[in-house]
Amino acid sequence: MSRDITRDAGGSTVATKPQPDTKPQEAQHEDSEQAPADPLGWLPLSGGAKKAAEWISVVVAIWLLLNAVGMIGAGFKMAAGDQAKELFSFAENPFVGLAVGILATAIMQSSSTTTSITVGMIAGGLPLEVAVPMLFGANIGTTVTSTLVALGLSGNKQQFHRAFSMATVHDFYNLLALAIFFPLEIFTGFLSKVSGVFAGSLAGEGDGVLAGIFEVIGDGVDAITEPLVNLAKFLVGPLGDVWGGIVLSIGGVVLILVVIGYIGKMLSALLVGRAQEMLHAALGRGPITGILSGAIITTAVQSSSTTTSLTVPLAASGKFKVKELFPFVVGANIGTTVTGLIAAFSASGVEAEAAMQGALVHTMFNVFGAIVIMSLPFLRALPPKGANWLATLADKNKWYVFIWVGGVFFALPLLAVLITNVFF
Repeated sequence: MSRDITRDAGGSTVATKPQPDTKPQEAQHEDSEQAPADPLGWLPLSGGAKKAAEWISVVVAIWLLLNAVGMIGAGFKMAAGDQAKELFSFAENPFVGLAVGILATAIMQSSSTTTSITVGMIAGGLPLEVAVPMLFGANIGTTVTSTLVALGLSGNKQQFHRAFSMATVHDFYNLLALAIFFPLEIFTGFLSKVSGVFAGSLAGEGDGVLAGIFEVIGDGVDAITEPLVNLAKFLVGPLGDVWGGIVLSIGGVVLILVVIGYIGKMLSALLVGRAQEMLHAALGRGPITGILSGAIITTAVQSSSTTTSLTVPLAASGKFKVKELFPFVVGANIGTTVTGLIAAFSASGVEAEAAMQGALVHTMFNVFGAIVIMSLPFLRALPPKGANWLATLADKNKWYVFIWVGGVFFALPLLAVLITNVFF
């Protein structure tokens, strides 16, 4: 609320009737929602010093992430020894591994976390054939956040329909990609074979200039992570190999949960305004631009949940159609795989190549999925159509929302386990 000031004939000021603020209430509310929380708001700093402290904290958090992955690998190796395959024999069937990945990500709401933990276990000896279905499942479980954002708009029928369509188009896309590449991987090992071609060089193994460059990077990561990981191993040493390894792995998982959550919040606070500007600039310029912007923004803020949630209110407003926003969430799937690649660099020794191969499988699954689905018009049209169909059902009864979430993220994994027990 503002107050106009005028002067009378004698020159004295006279207050006139208060005038309402020119900015609409909806815009004020939108600004308050878009302003992310500042994780370092308690620091008595401002300006350039505050910005420097924020970026330094991100660098430290990434360093802790690398250490956490190293702790999981070291702990898993201590606890399992040479029995890693036997320890995870329950997940040898790919349907069970898929179920584990979906459930873990649906609960933690971070595919980056699930991927980092899985890469750490690969570095500790988890067989790749067990880990790959878990990485596939991580893609499915990460989309619950957008659905919850859409539920916040359930008071307006038109807005809810558009918002829920936008939230679930990601689900339908991931399920379609899974339907294509999961059977292909089971029967041919396509992604594992392709990733194996590049994994050695990226892990610093083998000959050639590329392998030499990444060997230097790997040695650098080892140098900055080994002291803390070795200290953690020393501290749990009195517990023995089994219990010490379990405690070390759990500590690594907890540290990953905390660190990835912090990185997401910190980068959102630093970059979300620019992310929104890039999103607006990319909209309506074709699928390739949308995919690239989604990948770049998600790589920057390290949270696909954050970037895909940005699209829900845009769709709800009616300014942009789901088809226009759809390529952006496809790109977000690609951008979120960077965390797994970063985590793979923390592995060393004979397991380093396997860890890198696992991270590459996750990346290639998303990249090839985008290429196949977005390049074929009849496939590209399926996720928006499916999302619109589901939103129409949800308009009639909100119970369809809960049936969808419970079915895809919890009943589907349990069904996978049931199929395993009955047919295998």
